[in-house]
This record gives sequence, C-alpha cells and structure tokens, in this order.
Amino acid sequence: MRKIKENQAEPSRKGKRGLVKKSLLWFGVIVAVLLIGGFLFINWYVGRSLAVIEGELEVPVLSETVTVTRDADGVPHIEARSEADLYRAQGFVQAQDRLFQMDLARRQASGRLSEVVGDAALSTDQFFRSFSLRHAAELSYDGYGDEAKDVLAWYAEGVNAYMEAAEENGTLPFEFRILGYKPEEWTEIDSLTIGKYMAYDLGGNWSTLAFRHWATGEFPEDKARELFITYPENAPAIIEANKEQKVQVAGEFIDAPIPHPFNGSNNWVVSGDRTESGMPLLADDPHLGLGTPSIWYQMHLTSPEQNVSGVIFAGIPGIILGHNDEIAWGVTNVGPDVQDLYIEQPNPENPNQFLYEGEWVDAEVRDEPIGIKGEDPVDFQVVTTRHGPIISTTADGEEGPAFSMQWTALEPTLELQAVLNMNKASNWDEFEQALEDFHSPAQNFVFAAKDGTIAYKANGRIPIRKTGDGQLPVPGDSGDYEWTGYVPYGELPTVVNPDSGFIATANNAVVDDSYPYHITDFWAQPYRYKRIVEVLEENDAVTAEDMMALQMDQKNLYAEEFLDSMIATVRRGEKGEEFKEELDLLEEWNRVDDKKEAAPLLFHLWIKELPIVLFNEEMPKDVLGMFSGKNHVTDQMMRDAFGGDEGVWVSEYGGVEKWLTDSFSNVQQAVTKEFGDDLSKWQWGDYHQVYFEHPLSGASPVLKWLFNREDPIPVGGSQITVQAASYGPDGIVDHGGSWRFVADLSDLSKAYHIVGPGQAGHIKSPWYQDQIDDWVKGNYHETVIDQEQVTGDTLTLKP
Repeated sequence: MRKIKENQAEPSRKGKRGLVKKSLLWFGVIVAVLLIGGFLFINWYVGRSLAVIEGELEVPVLSETVTVTRDADGVPHIEARSEADLYRAQGFVQAQDRLFQMDLARRQASGRLSEVVGDAALSTDQFFRSFSLRHAAELSYDGYGDEAKDVLAWYAEGVNAYMEAAEENGTLPFEFRILGYKPEEWTEIDSLTIGKYMAYDLGGNWSTLAFRHWATGEFPEDKARELFITYPENAPAIIEANKEQKVQVAGEFIDAPIPHPFNGSNNWVVSGDRTESGMPLLADDPHLGLGTPSIWYQMHLTSPEQNVSGVIFAGIPGIILGHNDEIAWGVTNVGPDVQDLYIEQPNPENPNQFLYEGEWVDAEVRDEPIGIKGEDPVDFQVVTTRHGPIISTTADGEEGPAFSMQWTALEPTLELQAVLNMNKASNWDEFEQALEDFHSPAQNFVFAAKDGTIAYKANGRIPIRKTGDGQLPVPGDSGDYEWTGYVPYGELPTVVNPDSGFIATANNAVVDDSYPYHITDFWAQPYRYKRIVEVLEENDAVTAEDMMALQMDQKNLYAEEFLDSMIATVRRGEKGEEFKEELDLLEEWNRVDDKKEAAPLLFHLWIKELPIVLFNEEMPKDVLGMFSGKNHVTDQMMRDAFGGDEGVWVSEYGGVEKWLTDSFSNVQQAVTKEFGDDLSKWQWGDYHQVYFEHPLSGASPVLKWLFNREDPIPVGGSQITVQAASYGPDGIVDHGGSWRFVADLSDLSKAYHIVGPGQAGHIKSPWYQDQIDDWVKGNYHETVIDQEQVTGDTLTLKP
C-alpha cells in the first residue's frame, strides 16, 4: 500500500519529462510573447516620430494656409501665399524629415558633439572650435541684408515650430532618445554655420600645406621637390622659412577630419545648336560623401514670388542647385588656393602675442569651454592672430612656431543672399549679378536659360598674394606675405555662348598660363573632363537621355594613358612571365570600369598600391593621410620614368620596373587571397560596393541592422570615371555622385533627379533608402514644378 501511495504521490519519469517539456514550451511562449511585444513596442515607439504627410496640422507661426504635397519619390512640393510662410514651411518640412541630421550637422560644425556623444568627440570639437566656423557664421550674419535675415528667421521659426510640437507630443526623432538628449532651439546662426561647414568640406588645402611643410624639413630638396605639383622655385625665402621654423605636424592632426581628397563634381551644359530639341540641356552631379540620410534634400518651393526646384543642405533655406521656370544651373568645385598657413612666432613671455614686423602683436583670445556628456567641461581657448586662428599646438607643450590659417570662409560672406537671388533669376544677367555674393566655397557654375543662353563662371573670392602662390606655409612675422585683395569679379573666368556649343567642368584646370591671376596648381586629374568632352563632341543632337547616360559613363581614360606602359614595364622584368595571365587580362580589357569585370579590380588596386609602396616606410601614417593628391605625384613620376627620366624617389626605390612589379605583386597576392586563384571569377563589384551608412550605425550591430537595412551593393565606375564612385581601403564606395540632375530647357516644367539613398531620414519612411538601386543603375525620377501636375499625399499646414 505504501508503494502504491508513493507511486500515486510521485509523478512517473515520463510524467516528469512531460512537465519539463510543458515548462519549456510555456517559457518559450512567454519569451516569444515578450520578444514580439518588445518588437511591437519598439516598432510603435520608432513609428511615432514618422513625419505626418497627409491631413492637417496646426503650425502657429504661419500667417496663412500652406500645402505640402509629397510626390511618389518623397519630394515635398510646398505652396505658400507669401515668402514668410514659404520659408517657415520649408523649415518645418525639413525638420519633419531630417531634424536629427540637422542637429548633428550644426553640432559638428560648431564643435559641440562631445555634449551628446562624450569625450570620443573631444578632439573633433577642439578642431572645429579652432577653425572657428560658427564664429565666422556670426560675423557673416551681421553683413546680410534685411531680406536674407528675414528668410533665416522665418526658416528658424518653422524648424522650432516642428520641434516644439514634437517635444510636446513625444514624437521627436528616436535618435535623440538613443543619445539621451533633446535638440535646442534652432537659430539663424545654425543655418549659416552649416553653410560654413560645406565651405570647409569643399574649399580646403590646409592639410596639403602642412604636409609640404613637413616634407620640406624632412627630406633633401630633390626628394621634397617631387612631392609638389609645382615646386616654388622662385620663393627661396619661403622654402628656407619652412626648413628653419619647424611646426609640429607628425602626430598633431591625427584625428583631424580632413575633407575627402576626391571632393568635386561634374557639370556641363549644351547649347540648342547641339541638341535634338533645339534648346539647351544642363547636367550636374556633385561628388560628396555618400551616407544615410543623403547630404542633399530635394524640394520644390512655390510662392507668388518664385517657383524653384532642386536640392539644399538640410538645415538651410532656399534651393542651392536646380532650376526655376526660366533657368537651370549646377556647380563643380573650383578648388582654388584659399587657405594659407602662416608660421607664427609666439612671444616667450606671452603666448598670446605673436611677432609681426618686429613687434609683438596681441592675438584675440576666446574662451570656449567644451561640454562633455557625463563629465566636467574642458577649458579651451581659440587664439586668433592677424592672419587667422591658430590651428596647431607646439611640440611637447613647449612654446615654438605654430600654424595660423587665413581662409576666405572665415571672413563675412553672403552665400545665402546669393542663393535667394539665384532662385528668382530669369536670365544670365540676373544670375551673374546674384553670384557676386557667392564668396565661399569657390564654385564652377554652369547655366542655361530658356532664351537659349548657356554660360559658365568660376565664382568666389580668390586671394591675390603680395608674395608667393599658396604652395607652402609662409612666415607670419613678415608683411611680405599678406593678401592684397581678391581677383576682381569681372575678371573671374567666364564663358558665355561659346562656339563649341557646350561648356564642361570636372574640377579640371579652367585657365591656362595666360590667365593673369593664380588660382591653384592642384587641379583634379583631367580624365572625367576629357571623357565628357569626348562624348559631347561626338553628338550634335544631344537628348536628356544622353545626358543621363553620360552621368553613368564608366570609361576609364586613366587606364588609357598609363596601362599599356605599366604592363610593358612589368613584362620586361623577371616576374613578367609569372604574371602573364593577369597582364594578358589587363591588356585585353576594354578600359571600362564594369562591375562584372576583373581588370578594373587589378588596375585600381595597382594604382592605389603605387604610393603605398613608395611612401609608406618614409612617412608616418598620419602625415601620409594629409598628403592629398598622392596619385597626382606618382602619375608624374611614372610619366617621367616612362620618358627615360627616373626621379629620385623611383631611383632610390630601385627603378620603375621594381616599383611597378612590387606593387603589382602585392595586389596580385591580395586579390588571390581574397577572391581565389580563378581569374575568371574575379569581379570589380565583388570589392567595389556602395554602402549608405547612417552615422549611428557603427555604435552596435543592433543599430547597424536598424539603420542600414541594405547590404553593400556591387557598383561600377571609380574615382576617375564620369560615374564617380570613390572607395576606401575596404572597397566600400562612400563618395560619389550624391545627387544627379538633368534639365531640358525645352520643358522646364520638370527635371530628372537621383538622390541616393533617398529623401527621408526616418527608417520607417518608404523614402528612407528607396533610391539605392536607382543610384546604382542610373534610374532617374521625374520631378515636376507645375503645381497642377503635382500629385501625392498632401499635408495642409494651418495657422
């Protein structure tokens, strides 16, 4: 009986297993419910901040009703009854789609990232505090006229109206919750500061000057000379000053956010004499960083005073590139020498005084403590000499020579005023008059009008120097190296209705030796420009479709110049037979950077390996990173060597044959290791892939999954093809045609665009990354500016 009772009281072994299974099942169900619930909550929470795009919203700052229609590609078409409401609505709508991006942009340019991300950003903040972009924006604001100040104020009112409503409703972009802060009130200076940052990104050569200063003091003159595009032979005093007054460079700028070396663009305009329609065509594709969200925000603005469409940087009012009912325009970067470094001598008794013309002169000192999230602020001072801010420290904290920087963008400039007038211009005279206020960065503007005019102007402030040409840092204690003014506006390079029937620029040299003023010696490699001209010269009935196809052109004229000689040089060597299969593949290549071809993979990695082999052991890594245009220099070394005149660097390495063979051997081994022994399976696109990365995605795998849903995508082109696609050491394309634009002046009621990766900054928006495939394949979307043709979701903004 006891046994029976025990059996009745205790479950069987089989029963125990059943209970365990049931427990695990229930545990699994509970975990699944929690996960699903958590996912649904996160999905709900994230979705709360998605922009409202239809229905009605109250916006108290408005005077009258404004309509905002987002078309199928997410482009907002804003129609207002006054200029004030137009720019208020523009600020509101930009904030709906891009507020977090706008806030990060103003913080980075102002040197205030540490406040929200911690001390990891301290060195970046110190850098931008020294560069004084926000201070320059404040100086610029004082110079603006009432109209531009009103626009800045109206725009800020719109941004703040959105932020106030979003904070009240708990619908601020969730990125702010991730970082644990709320955005501050938007100001007029914030918009101008973002504009100054774009001038920094597009208008700098300071790092090149610092590198040259280092090289001049580090190497014998014959070796240093070969590292210059043009060595300043007629300036012995400048060269001697750089050798004797050494400023610390190695280790000084390790974390400096140096602009991308391939910042540039393509643009061209074709007259009606060479088009199928008999009216001009215009194309523009600025080459900037590729990320999520896009650096550009496309919009259409309509009021009784204007009807303009195109793109603008998030955080700024107006339209900087695009078209209206009568004209279209686009830009590329001129890249002039507008940043000079001065070697300043501090007073040993007073570090805030610097020698000038035999006297100690007080510098301006601004206390700018830097806030750091979770820590006490760090004291920081910005010291500004008569030439500009000090941007370097001295070795080991000891007093010694330091760099100050003079730069056109640190002066009061009026770019927004120019943009507002450009938006309303109806012909070349009005447009050129507007450009007179566009000071920095200097840009190559191309222009087309419905009256048939095509035109070009290299526009912006370009300094005239009393001595020197901006090739090296200059002595700060002498008055011999001051700027004496700027190239007169009427003498800037200008072309109107040329006999050729087209105008093209691609950051190439726009003047020759006959031009009376110095612009720069550091032009971009000419291959994109030559290819554009080559295609346009072959066609006297150009269409909009031809223009779009040319923007996607992958012909590699760089290889056309060098590859045959490179192959022949390696074949002559003792390893020529060892690399026969690879060299044959390169020789048979059609010189097109097709993503499915193996040859571009070998060629481009070979080209990138040349300066690595030659310079890596001779230069610290951070200094090498400041050496912009390394391939310009190695290109010239190859040209000289192929012509029988090996330079010092090549000779010391062991000759051009050894240099090219060692470089090719390194590449062949790396590619084989990565992609296998079978050359037939190698593809450029297996390495060369575009990836539009969100700024927060690198913080964790979860955020990477959340913000970057698309894997890297194979893409053709390269940094030297018209289809610009520059890449880093890992092959990821992170720089290129950030916006593509084609306008047909026979019908300006519409134009053709690609904004990669998409319009919106919110991950749940259908326009978040919907244009990535379009960017890769060259599928343009059509945007109309005739309000009667605008269709989509309509949001009514009411006072």
